[in-house]
Amino acid sequence: MNRNLWLLALCQGLFLTNNVTFIAINGLVGLALAPLGWMATLPVMGYVVGGALSTVLVARTQARHGRKRSFQLGALVALVSCLLCAWAAIEKQFWWLCAATVVAGYYNANAQLYRFVAAELAKPEAREKAVSIVMAGGLLGAVAGPNLAAYTRTALSVPFAGAYVALAGVALLSLLLLSVIDFPPPPPKNAPTGGRPLGQIMRQPVFIVAAAAGALGFGVMNLLMAATPLAMQQCGLPFSDAALVLEWHVIGMFAPGFFTGHLIKRFGALPIMGVGVVLNVACIAVALSGVDLHQFLVALFMLGVGWNFLFTGSTTLSLQAYRPEEKDRAQGALNFCVFATLAVTSLASGVLVTTQGWALLNWGSLLPVAVTAAALLWLAVVTRHRQNAQVG
Repeated sequence: MNRNLWLLALCQGLFLTNNVTFIAINGLVGLALAPLGWMATLPVMGYVVGGALSTVLVARTQARHGRKRSFQLGALVALVSCLLCAWAAIEKQFWWLCAATVVAGYYNANAQLYRFVAAELAKPEAREKAVSIVMAGGLLGAVAGPNLAAYTRTALSVPFAGAYVALAGVALLSLLLLSVIDFPPPPPKNAPTGGRPLGQIMRQPVFIVAAAAGALGFGVMNLLMAATPLAMQQCGLPFSDAALVLEWHVIGMFAPGFFTGHLIKRFGALPIMGVGVVLNVACIAVALSGVDLHQFLVALFMLGVGWNFLFTGSTTLSLQAYRPEEKDRAQGALNFCVFATLAVTSLASGVLVTTQGWALLNWGSLLPVAVTAAALLWLAVVTRHRQNAQVG
């Protein structure tokens, strides 16, 4: 670890502070302002739809201007969009709130690339650990996000408007930190792009599985996490309990970052991702066992750890799928798969939990978990056949 990686881990923490606070409050603000109850998570969906729509733009910006300028622009957009969210909450403008979260998606699309930059800032033999440690920076978000939402929810006359203003300050701090990180220099303006076509990169089994596991693992996590504050409110639990559950969920997401890289280095990405699938199944089993505080708490904590193993593993796995000159378009495609899945699950979480209930939402989550398990098994078989062919 070097100075740049530690600062990048801190930026990851500030990014997750934004994300966790958005998840904690956007659905509740949306429920208060939406014309119909099932629209409650549209502001959550807007954030990830904005990220999906921004992936191509971010890839081009990074290829042309480099990591630093693109990341700084993302933080600036976060600052403006958070202030717009605050205004929308105060003026009770539901559709403006949705629009503001779509704009904030540009920050989301930028900051999702921090994990890839971690590999670029480390020596080749330490890439897994660098990715893992930078993701562990999300622990800051685990603590700061729910508490920021809880302590600022009544700071202004309108519930949660103060939280949005506080997030604007978080974005400003991120902007300042990004200015002192030494990122890899942007390519020369007249440098050839080179590399294989994106279609050829995406047809590789390792890319397919990395994209599928990353997107579906994130999708299941988002489906259950975005619905949790609404489900807990329906069960009569106070917001302080929801904030506690989200805090421990995000601790589960990022605390393993201090050792996930070591585990992947020792056992390989696929076995660790397999453990993530098992933890997702365990999470669903606990969630289906009841709706008391401790069941929400344990289920969401296991969901967070399972996500960490799947997402860190898929990120590490994806590094095998592209060459340095192909990174911008390959990483853009990987992130688009994630954001497209998140957009669907963000809407589905609100619709399902408000119309069908928490239990059906969990039963439905088993399908993408099963698909992820099948994808991991398929890649393991393909890899074994290739190794046997090389030996033969």
